[in-house]
Amino acid sequence: MPMPIARIPVENTPPAMGLGLWKIARPDAPALVEEAIRVGYRHIDSACDYGNEVEAGQGIRAALAKGLCRRDDLWVTSKLWNTYHEPQHVRPAVERSLRDLGLDHLDLYLVHFPIALQYVPFETRYPPAWIHDPAASKTRMEPISVPLADTWRAMEDLVSAGLVRRIGLCNSPIALIRDLLAAARIRPAVLQVELHPFLTQEKLLRFCREASIAVTGFSPLGAPSYVPLGMATAAESVLEHPVVTGIAAAVGRTPAQVVLRWGMQRGTSVIPKTSRPERLPENLGACEFALSAEQMQAIAALDCGRRFNDPGDFCERAFGTFFPIYE
Repeated sequence: MPMPIARIPVENTPPAMGLGLWKIARPDAPALVEEAIRVGYRHIDSACDYGNEVEAGQGIRAALAKGLCRRDDLWVTSKLWNTYHEPQHVRPAVERSLRDLGLDHLDLYLVHFPIALQYVPFETRYPPAWIHDPAASKTRMEPISVPLADTWRAMEDLVSAGLVRRIGLCNSPIALIRDLLAAARIRPAVLQVELHPFLTQEKLLRFCREASIAVTGFSPLGAPSYVPLGMATAAESVLEHPVVTGIAAAVGRTPAQVVLRWGMQRGTSVIPKTSRPERLPENLGACEFALSAEQMQAIAALDCGRRFNDPGDFCERAFGTFFPIYE
């Protein structure tokens, strides 16, 4: 008889729709975050590396001051950057994010990449980004050897100290997660990975369901965030695929709403990024309808393994260092 699939504890499941803050310009972030909370968002996804946590915190505080929600209604995520993987740097890193966000705790703190880089002090550069010394004649990343288990123990200490309520991983393949589970005192609550109809990652999702790890999909709309970076072409937009546009017409919704609904209906949270306040209610509207089993299958069949956010590609091109993390 097959073993029953473990259920993910409700308290470890982020709200299904969140606002991703990657690439949100700092001047836009305060008003955008406040407006997102006003229209109903309760999940804010930030990171040290995004460079806008101070401004995001201003938006959160403004929303709380106006009584748009209570702090306990919000799920705020941040992430440990690559240069802070050595255990002694983990707590100062989260304390810096908390100070910038104006919060006394995070709902979730994630290891941003399974990539350990040489430490860069706050006073030298913050956020430190990927390149160790931007002034060097030949710029490159400076990887160091830090076992993820060592970083994870320092992450566990953040939970014990009350600074974060949950810890988790980003951009991590199954073998690495399985290895960490064997050593962890506190299991990862959430895995955040790239997920969209061109990269469905079915085996990874099944593994996480059976391991009781909630999953958040970043870049849930696929290519649009990567076209300006030269990491995708406009022709790769899933929003213009005939399958998606046909389903959108059939259900009376926008292609973006259909793709976001597909992500949520798979049991994952989605964190679309937008800089346009008018897009916030549109994205949230993905919570208001359902797709049929046939429509879900048709969208899933678009999977072609297209990963837009791959360090094995962009690190060498942009940062002078070949650093694959996926096969």
